[in-house]
Amino acid sequence: MKTLMFVEIGMGIDLHGQNVTKAAVRAVQNAIHHNSMPGIASVLPDGDLTKMKVNVRLAIPTDRDKLELEEVRKELPYGEVTFDVVDGGMLTTSGILLPDKDDINEMAYIVIASIEVGH
Repeated sequence: MKTLMFVEIGMGIDLHGQNVTKAAVRAVQNAIHHNSMPGIASVLPDGDLTKMKVNVRLAIPTDRDKLELEEVRKELPYGEVTFDVVDGGMLTTSGILLPDKDDINEMAYIVIASIEVGH
C-alpha cells in the first residue's frame, strides 16, 4: 500500500460455539460498520473503488487453522483485500457451557481487527 489513509479498529466475540471465524467477522463488522468514506473515490487512482487497497490484520487467540478468510472477506465489498493473521486476541470464560449452542467448552473467543485502507 503506497498511501495509507484510514485505520479502523474493531473487536468481535463468539461467546458460544468456539468459532474463530464468527469472532473475526464480528471484529471486521465492528471496525467498519460505523464509518463512511464518501470522499474515498476522489483520492483513488481514476476514482476507481477496485483500486482501493484494504489490509485486514486479525489478532486471533487460537484455531488459526479453522479461520475461514473467505467468510471474513465477504464483509469488505470494495477494493483489493489482503490479510495478515497474527497471534493475539483473547480466550476467556463465557461462564457457562451450552451444548445447544454447540459449545465444546466454556471458552469465549475474542478477535481484534485492524482495517487499513489506502491505495
